[in-house]
Amino acid sequence: MFRSKLKTLALAISGIVLAASLIFYPKESFEGSIRGLNMWWEIVFPSLLPFFIVSEMLIGFGVVKFIGVLLEPLMRPLFKVPGVGGFVWAMGMASGFPAGAKFTARMRQEGHITRIEAERLVSFTNSSNPLFIFGAVAVGFFHNTQLGILLAVAHYLGNICVGIMMRFHGKESPNKAKNDKKFKIREALSALHQTRLKDNRPIGKLLGDAVTSSIQTLLMVGGFIILFSVINQLLYHLHITAALAKFVEMIFSVFRFSEMLSIPFISGLFEITLGSDLTSRVEDAILLQKAIITSFILAFSGFSVQAQVASILAQTDIRFRPFFIARIFQGIFAGLFTLLLWNPIYVRFQGHNQPAGALPVFGDGIWTKDFYHKMLETGPLITICSLSLYVLILFIRLKESNIKKS
Repeated sequence: MFRSKLKTLALAISGIVLAASLIFYPKESFEGSIRGLNMWWEIVFPSLLPFFIVSEMLIGFGVVKFIGVLLEPLMRPLFKVPGVGGFVWAMGMASGFPAGAKFTARMRQEGHITRIEAERLVSFTNSSNPLFIFGAVAVGFFHNTQLGILLAVAHYLGNICVGIMMRFHGKESPNKAKNDKKFKIREALSALHQTRLKDNRPIGKLLGDAVTSSIQTLLMVGGFIILFSVINQLLYHLHITAALAKFVEMIFSVFRFSEMLSIPFISGLFEITLGSDLTSRVEDAILLQKAIITSFILAFSGFSVQAQVASILAQTDIRFRPFFIARIFQGIFAGLFTLLLWNPIYVRFQGHNQPAGALPVFGDGIWTKDFYHKMLETGPLITICSLSLYVLILFIRLKESNIKKS
C-alpha cells in the first residue's frame, strides 16, 4: 500500500514539474516539439507505414501462418519461439522501431504465440532499420559510411545474442516441448489456405483495416516522439541532464572514456536520434569511443521507443519488464561487438577504398545518402497524403454506419 502511494506521489510530482517546465520554458519546449514532429513526418511515418500495411495484409492472407509453419524447425530450437517469430524478426529489422512490438502484439492477439513466447520474441525483434543506421547515423551524423557497417553488424549481432539469451526466459509449455525438425511444405500450404478462409474479409475491407490500424499506431508513435523530444530539451535546461552526467562521468573514467561523452549518452538514453547526433559532435573523444557509445544508444533504443513499445504491449498480457532488461543487455552486447569488430571490420574497410566483395551501398555511401535525403524531401508529402486517405476512410465508414442505423 505504501509503495502504491509513493508511486502515485512520484507520478504527480513529475507531472507538476513537467507542466511547470512547459510554462517557464515555452520557447525550448516549442523547439523540441518541432524537432520531434519533423523527425516523425519526414522519416518515421513514411518509412514505417508501408511495412505496417503490408504486414497487416500478409496476416490476413495467411502468409504469416505459412511462414510460421516453415520456420518452426529453425526458430524453435534457436530462440524457443514459434516459426511466426521469423516473420516478426525480419519485418522488425527491415522497418525498425517499434515494428517488432506491434507484430508481436498482433501475433499474441491472434493466438499464434503464448505470453512467454511473446516476451521472448519482442525482446530481440525491435531494432533500428538499416536506413536509419546508414543514412541518419553513419552518413548524416558521422559522415562516415564505413562506420555504418560496423554499427549495423554490432547492432544485429547484439539482437541475436539477446534472442539466444532470452530463450531461457520463462518455462516452456508442455505442449510446445516437442520440435519437428522437418520443413512441412504441405502443412504450411494448408495453414495458408485455412487462415485465408477463416479471415473472410473482402480485399477492400482488409486493405482499409490495414491502413487505419497502421496509421493509428503511427499517430501514437508520433505523439511519443514529440513528447520525449520536449522532455529531453527540458531536462537539459533544468540541468538534470548535467547532474546525471556527473555520475556517468565517474563510470566513463574507469573505462578511460572522454567525459564529454556523458551528456550525449544521457540524451541518448531518452532519445536515440539526439543522442547519436550529440555523440558525433564530441571532438575530445576518439572515433572508437564515440562508436561504442552510439552502438549502445542504438541498441538500448531510448526511453522514447520503450514508451512506444510499452503502449503497444499494454493492449495485451505481455509484460514490459523482460523487454526493458533485454534492452540493457543488447546495449552491452552491441558495445562489446563494436569494440571487438573495430579492427576486423572498420579498420579493414577504412583502409581500402573499395573492398573486394563489398556492396555498392557500402562503397562511397552515395546511394544511401541520396536515398536518405530523398526521404527528407518526400516524407512530409507521403505523410500528408496518407493522413488524408485515413480521414477519407474513416469518413466513408462513418457514413456507411449511419446509413445502416437509419
